[in-house]
Amino acid sequence: MIGNSFDIMTLKEAGIHIDIQEPYDTFEANATEKSKTIFELTGINCFSEDTGLEVFALNGEPGVKSARYAGEEKSFKKNIEKLLQKLEGVHTRSARFKTVISLFIDGKEFLFEGISEGRIIIEKRGTMGFGYDPVFIPDGAQKTFAEMSLQEKNLYSHRRIATEKLVAFLNNLKQNHQI
Repeated sequence: MIGNSFDIMTLKEAGIHIDIQEPYDTFEANATEKSKTIFELTGINCFSEDTGLEVFALNGEPGVKSARYAGEEKSFKKNIEKLLQKLEGVHTRSARFKTVISLFIDGKEFLFEGISEGRIIIEKRGTMGFGYDPVFIPDGAQKTFAEMSLQEKNLYSHRRIATEKLVAFLNNLKQNHQI
């Protein structure tokens, strides 16, 4: 989405080889922690993101703990098993994927959010994607994210929505000669 308008550098290319912690209870605070740390280490304008699944019947679980829901080993399989076990017998399975991107430019932060509303099904379907994709069907679709091609998934993607907002913001700054 960014194309050739901007030069993008990976953490590795920037010489950053640390695991930046995500100690907070919100996606916003964790995304901020990562981008702020990178900006402070490099002095280079940067962005980072935090993403997770929120299930309303579980008071927002797994939320910011999505990757480590069933333990520190970050097992997609175990995370899904735990989620489905906790939802056994629950009829209302509304959920959403949420992405928050934190952008630091010249020490000033801007946040961009993307949300994909949907529901959790009772058993896994599909082999594409990762994480909770095999049990999440976005509103307006009949397939799980794991059953969709990348092009189909991008129609509903929370990451796409947040990234589009980021790119529009950056392009606006560039057009106005602010970066």
